[in-house]
Amino acid sequence: MRLVRPLQIGPLHIDPPVLLAPMAAVTDLPFRTLVEEMGVGLTITEFLSAHALTKGAAKTLAKMTPSLGGRRFGVQIFGREEEALADAARMAVASGASLVDINMGCPAKRVVAGACGSALMREPELAQRLVRAVRGAVPAQLPVTVKHRAGWDERHLNAPEFAVALVEAGAAMITVHGRTRTQGFRGQASWEIIRRVREALPAPIPVVGNGDVLTVEDDARMRAETGCDGVMIGRGAIGNPWLFRAIAVRLQGGPDLGPPTIRDRLDVMRRHLELMQKHTSPQRLIHEIRKGCAWYTKGLPGCAQFRERTQHFTEIDSVIVLAEQFFHEQLPQAA
Repeated sequence: MRLVRPLQIGPLHIDPPVLLAPMAAVTDLPFRTLVEEMGVGLTITEFLSAHALTKGAAKTLAKMTPSLGGRRFGVQIFGREEEALADAARMAVASGASLVDINMGCPAKRVVAGACGSALMREPELAQRLVRAVRGAVPAQLPVTVKHRAGWDERHLNAPEFAVALVEAGAAMITVHGRTRTQGFRGQASWEIIRRVREALPAPIPVVGNGDVLTVEDDARMRAETGCDGVMIGRGAIGNPWLFRAIAVRLQGGPDLGPPTIRDRLDVMRRHLELMQKHTSPQRLIHEIRKGCAWYTKGLPGCAQFRERTQHFTEIDSVIVLAEQFFHEQLPQAA
C-alpha cells in the first residue's frame, strides 16, 4: 500500500517524491545516473553560475548535462543579476531541463561574498525580482523552483515569509534546508522551520524538506514531523545511493531492505566507475575514480590504508585493481 502521494510540481509528476540535492563536485552526470538507476524521483545538476554560463565558461557549460536515456532532470543556477539568471534559465531549457531551480541557500564563502546563494535571504525584494525574471524567461508550463535555508542566522529565521514572497513571484516549489547560513553544514538541521514553511504556503505549492536525512527512518520522520510534500537528500547520498532504492520501496509499502551488503557496495562501485570512465573528462578521471573508491570503502576495515594507497597511483587501472582486491578481501568476512 502506497504510504505517500507523488510530488506534483506544476505539471511535473515526481514519483517517488524524493529528490537528489544539487551538490558541487558531487552531482555530476555519473552520480546522477547511478542515483536515477536506484529509483530517485528527480536529480538536479550541480549549482551553476549564471554569469559563467552566459559568458560561455567551458567548465560550467560542461556541467549542464542532460540525464541519460531521456530521463527528466533539473538545472540549478545562482546569481544576483536578473538578465544573467534569465539567460541561464533559457540555456537550461534548451538543454532539456524539466525544471529550473534557483539557489538561494548556498553558504559557501565565495558565493556569499558575491551576495549570491544564501545572502539573498537578506534581500527578499531582489530575490522576488530574480524569480520573476526567470519565470518570465522560460515556458509557462516549466516549473521555476527555489532552494533556500532557514535564514541567515539564528536571529533571522525568515524562511516562512521568504518562501511566501518567492511563491508570490512565481516559484512553483520551495525546498528548505533546515540550517542557517552561519551554521553551514554544522550542527543539526531544524525540521521545525520546514514545518513552518509548509504551514505558511498554500497547499498546491509543494514544500520539500532537506537536511539530516541519512536513513529510511529519517525520511519517514521528516515527512511526519514537517508535513513536507517531498524530501531532498544531499550528503546522505554520498557513497550511499541505494538509500533512494530503499526509500522508494518503503514509500510503496514494501519491506525494509536493510543496510547494503559488501557485495552491494562492490556492485555499485563498479557501476559508478564504469559511468565515470564513459562520462568524465580525462583531466578529472583519476581524481574522480579515487574519490568514488573512497566513498564505497568508507567504514570498512582497512579503508583508511586503502585510501592512502590510492593516492600513490596515477594509472586508473591500478586504482581499480586495488579496489577490487580490497573488496574481495572483505567478502569472506561478510559471508
